[in-house]
Amino acid sequence: MIVLLSLGAGASAETLLIEAIEQQPPNSPQGLLRPRGGETMSQVEDRFGKPLAIKGPVGDPPITRWDYPNFSVFFEHDRAIHSVVKR
Repeated sequence: MIVLLSLGAGASAETLLIEAIEQQPPNSPQGLLRPRGGETMSQVEDRFGKPLAIKGPVGDPPITRWDYPNFSVFFEHDRAIHSVVKR
């Protein structure tokens, strides 16, 4: 019985995560412009200015996070790999 309950909770969490991802504003002038994968740190700074905070690098490969008011950008070495909208 406990196993069934924990399986149900996991499926629910996955659904919520997928819904949250689908609800992100588009990466466009009509939504919320943010860096795309492959941009260099210099390109991101040129387009969006200096970040509010920089975390890292941490790990191997080195991952660095730049925080902006509405999103965070994750870099591997000096290349953007993902941006996340803040909620």
